[in-house]
Amino acid sequence: MEARCSGIERNSEDGGSKALAPDEISHLALDIGGTLIKLVYFSRNDSWSVDDKGAKSPKGDSPLRVSCSNLDYPILYGRIHFAKFETIKVNECLEFIRSKKLLHGGCWHHEAPVSDKNVIKATGGGAYKFADLFKENLGLNLDKEDEMDCLVSGANFLLKAVHHEAFTYMDGQKEFVQIDHNDLYPYLLVNIGSGVSMLKVDGDGKFERVSGTNVGGGTFWGLGRLLTKCKSFDELLELSHQGNNRVIDMLVGDIYGGMDYSKFGLASTTIASSFGKAISENKELEDYRPEDVARSLLRMISNNIGQISYLNALRFGLKRIFFGGFFIRGHAYTMDTISVAVNFWSKGEAKAMFLRHEGFLGALGAFMSYEKNNYDGLMVHQLVEQVSTSASYSGDKIHSSLAGDLNDSESIGCSVYTT
Repeated sequence: MEARCSGIERNSEDGGSKALAPDEISHLALDIGGTLIKLVYFSRNDSWSVDDKGAKSPKGDSPLRVSCSNLDYPILYGRIHFAKFETIKVNECLEFIRSKKLLHGGCWHHEAPVSDKNVIKATGGGAYKFADLFKENLGLNLDKEDEMDCLVSGANFLLKAVHHEAFTYMDGQKEFVQIDHNDLYPYLLVNIGSGVSMLKVDGDGKFERVSGTNVGGGTFWGLGRLLTKCKSFDELLELSHQGNNRVIDMLVGDIYGGMDYSKFGLASTTIASSFGKAISENKELEDYRPEDVARSLLRMISNNIGQISYLNALRFGLKRIFFGGFFIRGHAYTMDTISVAVNFWSKGEAKAMFLRHEGFLGALGAFMSYEKNNYDGLMVHQLVEQVSTSASYSGDKIHSSLAGDLNDSESIGCSVYTT
């Protein structure tokens, strides 16, 4: 995101250095979906500063200020933190907000009416469904932002401002993608939540929803619970990691006696029919391993999403396809399946790209709407560092912690200025 300023200079009006304030927490934003609640918040930390050349200054230096429209504002440094909760466990989210004191921390305009400080930005259907619950339990009014607006705003922000945000993943190889800010648009944004929305993005605030499918993360979780008795999305993903979909999927080789269907470029290992072997085998559900069922289900849904996404990109002549949403969860097999589908149907001309903060697009967009509405004087000035850009690998998983604790390694360092 471009800095909204004409210059940065040091403030020395008090004639010397002064002590910097301790951490403050503020600007909570929520994305309350049908399956998950995503939460972001800003924690202020003035124990360090960065000058206009990007150099950090030790504690005790005079704070930086930003000049904008002939006015002078202080720059605040800190981190944007992430947390998530299952929507059916909304009370855990309420308790997290209460325990972290996100209701009261970091209100920079102390002269503002009390009622204004009890308003937070929120998006997603749950912002309507749970509005009364937040009001009754926390005294919070949810200022609702459009879900699609927030998705696009969050994606644009990450792609422009966060180093090493986008990457490809195929055949076990993860490669970060260098984004040219001058050549970002247009692109297709595929958000895989409970359902799937596909948005053609042409610029900041310029987009249209061009397609979608009701077969998404909610389908995977819902069918998975019925078929495997798993109690959580993560448990179902873990189960799929241990499975073999070929036990239950009908492959091209099963039809052609172990041979490829070379005329149409179909390898013998290509899935001809998901769950297809269950037709011809005299077995009941309990005769199949839950791990194999979960694997087949994940493969079926990921393949479907990848194919529909590419066909929509082809429809509009788009070469860039970014996938977001908590269905992916950094899960290597999911990303690999989507990537293979895009590669197969495009004949190698298009690549699936993923986002490190994939599940928080809507929440970040809601966070950015404080700036859009000049709400509580927040303006995101720039990101000054990226923490935890590396990830560890183990089999089908990319481990990346996204807990919301202030001591967690996954957060984005940023600077904001207040008006």
